[in-house]
Amino acid sequence: MADDNRTRITEFIFSGLKFPPQLQVFLFWLFLLLFLVTVMGNLGMMVLLRLDSRLHTPMYFFLSHLSFMDICFLTVVGPKMLADFFSERNAISFLGCALQQWFFGFLVAIECLLLASMAYDRYVAICNPLLYAVAMCQRLCTQLVAGPSAVGFLNTKTHTTAAFRLSFCSSNIVNHFFCDMSPLLSLVCADIRINKLLCRTPTPPC
Repeated sequence: MADDNRTRITEFIFSGLKFPPQLQVFLFWLFLLLFLVTVMGNLGMMVLLRLDSRLHTPMYFFLSHLSFMDICFLTVVGPKMLADFFSERNAISFLGCALQQWFFGFLVAIECLLLASMAYDRYVAICNPLLYAVAMCQRLCTQLVAGPSAVGFLNTKTHTTAAFRLSFCSSNIVNHFFCDMSPLLSLVCADIRINKLLCRTPTPPC
């Protein structure tokens, strides 16, 4: 029966973006403007850091990667959210929901760990200013970026696989505007103690 319930769920419907018709157009243009400003701001910063040789330092190296992660993060949720303003059902396929959750958790984990790398960079700069250029070499900077990506991949793979292997009940209404972990787990008709235990880790938030 649990397997039958799961096979009936072929899509999820978001219930988090329900506004009066007279506000939908205004809110769509407002969020579209915020989306474009944020993307262009981060893209402009990346271009500036790339073109100005004076900014080719470890601090700005991490900042450019953080800007890139912000752009990726916005594109995971933003376009679908904007499209749902004019959609009656606000539906997403089962696979699409799994992919959205995977990329969302992956990018959140990378951003958190990348901020930790940036904090370490500032720690070295303050505590060892004379040895900063030697300590924060290009190889170490690359490792401090690649490390969060690898850890984020493993972390998100664990969370997403553990969630979407479960059997979902007949309800497919997600009380959110994207496939977040917590509202998805509320639709599961199985033991989620392992999932709750995994959610106690720092990333992704549940």
